[in-house]
Order: sequence, then C-alpha cells, then structure tokens
Amino acid sequence: MATFSNIGAICKVPSTHSLSSSSRRALFPTLRSYNYSQISRSRSCRLGIRSSYAEAVRENPNSGAIDIEADVKTERIVVIGGSGFVGSAICKAAVSKGIEVISLSRSGRPSYSGSWVDQVTWMTGDVFYANWDEVLPGATAVVSTLGGFGSDEQMQRINGEANVVAVNAAKDYGIPKFILISVHDYNLPSFLLQSGYFTGKRKAESEVCSKFPNSGVVLRPAFIYGKRKVNGFEIPLDLIGEPLEKLLRATESFTKPLNSLPASDLVLAPPVSVDDVAYAAINAVKDDDCFGIFTIDQIKEAAKGAKV
Repeated sequence: MATFSNIGAICKVPSTHSLSSSSRRALFPTLRSYNYSQISRSRSCRLGIRSSYAEAVRENPNSGAIDIEADVKTERIVVIGGSGFVGSAICKAAVSKGIEVISLSRSGRPSYSGSWVDQVTWMTGDVFYANWDEVLPGATAVVSTLGGFGSDEQMQRINGEANVVAVNAAKDYGIPKFILISVHDYNLPSFLLQSGYFTGKRKAESEVCSKFPNSGVVLRPAFIYGKRKVNGFEIPLDLIGEPLEKLLRATESFTKPLNSLPASDLVLAPPVSVDDVAYAAINAVKDDDCFGIFTIDQIKEAAKGAKV
C-alpha cells in the first residue's frame, strides 16, 4: 500500500496549465492516455444489432418488416452515502442518465422530493456491518461519498477505514470500477495535512489506486456548494459558492502567482458545484477509459461532457 508521502507518484496528474486542452489528463500517465474529447462517449453501453431488413426487401419489395436484435449492457451503481448532500446529487444525476441506482447509507431513504427519488433503491446500513450480498451483486461501479469531521480518531475511521472497507468489498465482488469523492489539499503545509481528516482521505485514495489501478477514480473538489438539507432545513450554500467561484475564475490570471504560497488555496481554490461533482462521477462511471485523480479544473471539464 502506498503511503501518504508517495501517493502522488502513483496517481500523478500533470498541471492543466502546462497542457493543451486536448491533452489534459487526470490519469496514471504510464498506463493509458485519456482524451477529454471522449468524455461524452459512453463505452459502457454496447449494442450488437442484426437486421434482416435487406433480406426482407429482396424477397418482397413491398415488405417493411425489420427484425432487430440488440444486446444492451446497462449500468448499475451503488452509491455509498447516497442520502447525503453529495450522494443524493450523484443519485439524481445517475437516474437522469438512465442508470440503475442503489444507495447504501445509515439514514436510508431521504426526505427529498422529486420523481427521481422513487427510482432509487434506498438501503439502510453501516458500511462496517453491511451485508454486501444484498448490495453489490450486479453492480458495474461503486461511488463512495463517505467523509466527515470529528476527533482525529473519528475522522480516520470515517474518511479512511470506512472507505477502505468499501473498496475491498467492491474488489472482492469483482466490481469493475470504484469512484471516491475525496478533497483538495488546499496547498497546505505537510504538518497540517497530518490531521485525521486528510490522512483518512489519502489512505482511502491509496486503497483505490492500489485495488483499482486501471479503473479507480478519485475526485478532489474544493468547497462544494449547492442547496444542502440539514435536519429538514435547506442551507443555500450556492448563494456563497456560486458567486465566489465566478469571482475566482475571473481573477485567476492575476492570482496565479500566489498559488505557490503555502495554504493559498484556502482562499484561491474555486468552489465546485455539487452538480459538477455529481456529473464528473457519472462520467467516470460511463467512460471505461477514465481513471486517476481529478483536480478541480478536471472535475469541471469532465462534468461538462457528462451533462451533454
């Protein structure tokens, strides 16, 4: 297993500023190349079609009969933490793309309204005690949104150990792909990255890279905004996040020289819409050539392709 200090060597992502738009990657560069022009092309839905139309016409020119056989591979994903802020957005986006969705969370079915809610299979359970026989068979991908705050021990358990359990369960059941929602490091000094929150996240990332080297995806967004529901109340994080993202995008050419300063991204890293995170995850589910660690800009670019 990779340690925190060398995780970047396993899942190294080149700077988006040093590459042309056609060659930007969020990949392991020594394994495969990934072109973002392929984002909108799903390789997970394959059609095998046989038509007897031509034969029918030759035999009877007046016949309009068409005999078509199609073999379609559909997607089925398991979203761990699917009733939460980010998880529910992923469930909703998946349903909109015709993907079958199972959510596993401790709270079960959420109180959200909308027709998409009825199209998700909501399961109640704790990842440490889950009956994976009821959850994983038939899945084509697992998406984990597990994470939280608390004491160092609690954050290590939630952000790290819980995700490691999910990764290994997916591997044991032969699931082809694992997508982890992680976090941007904000250019923090190394001693600050030793907190349970970040070490837990990086431990989970390392496990994904190790167990799914050719298909694992790690998304590293900064502050995620959107309409978040907490105990029945809606918190409009988009009222802060959206204008702040636009401001930082508009001024990034001026603030770029400050990016090398320690902890500069606490102020300069653009927030990310929860919908962009969700559609970037869906892009990862549907594109077989998509794997590696995705930065903030690469999350945005991947989401654009999935929304088409």
